[in-house]
Amino acid sequence: MAAPIPAGAAATLTASGKPLTNRWLALTLLVMVAVLNYADRFLIPGLAQPIKTHFGISDAMMGALMGPAFALLYSVFTLPIARAADRRSRVMIIALGCGFWSFFTLLSGLATSAEMLALARVGVGIGEAAYQAPAAALIAAYFPANERGRAFALLGTAIYVGQMAGLAGGPAIAAHGSWQTAFHALGIVGIVIALATWLIVREPAREAEHPTTPVLPLKDTMRLLIGTPSVMLLATIMALGSLSGVTFGMWGPALFERAYGLSTQAAGATFALSFGLPGLIGVLGFGFVSDKLGKGDATVQMRLTALALGGATTAILFVTWSDSLTVARLLAVPAGLLGGGWSVGVLAGLQYILPNAHRATGTALVLLISSMFANVLGPVLAGQLSDWIAGAGPQGLRIGLSVAIPTGYIGVWAALRAMRSLERDKAALAG
Repeated sequence: MAAPIPAGAAATLTASGKPLTNRWLALTLLVMVAVLNYADRFLIPGLAQPIKTHFGISDAMMGALMGPAFALLYSVFTLPIARAADRRSRVMIIALGCGFWSFFTLLSGLATSAEMLALARVGVGIGEAAYQAPAAALIAAYFPANERGRAFALLGTAIYVGQMAGLAGGPAIAAHGSWQTAFHALGIVGIVIALATWLIVREPAREAEHPTTPVLPLKDTMRLLIGTPSVMLLATIMALGSLSGVTFGMWGPALFERAYGLSTQAAGATFALSFGLPGLIGVLGFGFVSDKLGKGDATVQMRLTALALGGATTAILFVTWSDSLTVARLLAVPAGLLGGGWSVGVLAGLQYILPNAHRATGTALVLLISSMFANVLGPVLAGQLSDWIAGAGPQGLRIGLSVAIPTGYIGVWAALRAMRSLERDKAALAG
């Protein structure tokens, strides 16, 4: 049996002493799973107008399908699944989760009413709760601390590849069939990738803990994490930065369709490519720059996070109110470059301060808080305001988005505050 590895180092063996899967191959499969995760989320926004027309529903109901239908049970299951990932096979949990949500993606394409589609999205949310926190902990086990920035950056590319797949690929598939066909295709691919992950990626041995780091019951763990200022500040960055960016990302294709007179397919493709390609470059750039400048210093990563989030929030506000598609596409470049990487700094900061015994649970807590704001509140808030103010027109949607987007500035404030407490809280959590 392999000896536990030192905290902060990379694992090389399984618990039984077998060599691990090549870490870059393991990361590639985790990125593929993550692409499916985000592609599924962005299928609904990409196909919002055909789905809305098919079922005859309002913007508020579309917002519910984008957000709460998926996010409520996603949030409920995130913590217990992450708690299991701190003790059991993270690979097994990720593979089972991917298979589960992919099955319900298939069922989404079989829905005959908005209510049935909402129930299928609930199943998707439960499955996707098994991904992000276990994956973050698994990457932290496979990669040493000085390479985690670029590893998380590569994982972060999945957001933009998945966004492009959902917003552009979904409507493209629908144009050759129906909106249901896109859900069927994504579900089948997801089941195949889940099986490949289960068969190929090996579970690494657990890190050795600091001798005084206790293994606490969940209730005590939660009390410890909530009482740690850095954890709550990182949660604030993720929650309000995501509320800003996710709400814009969910409603952006519909805004492009209404404001610039584009078809569903053209709006999805234009939005996805305009923001997705710069975002892809931005997330990779953030990871490499943070590793280069920070050299493992989480304070530098927080400073970069604050700069990137502030710039991205400003850029998407201008895009929202642009009357010119050309101007909107030009502003998408800095929005994507800056918005692509800030969450990488938050995830890397979490893995930096959390000991292994609390890593997946702490990450899940932050993601739960983030999900409640970004996926439950944001899309519904923007959609409801759109209905109240101007029906289905672009002005109502612009006003709704303009209420949600500036919350990113509070995330900037939290990032600047977190710089002062990361080292102190890391030492406190280690015992």
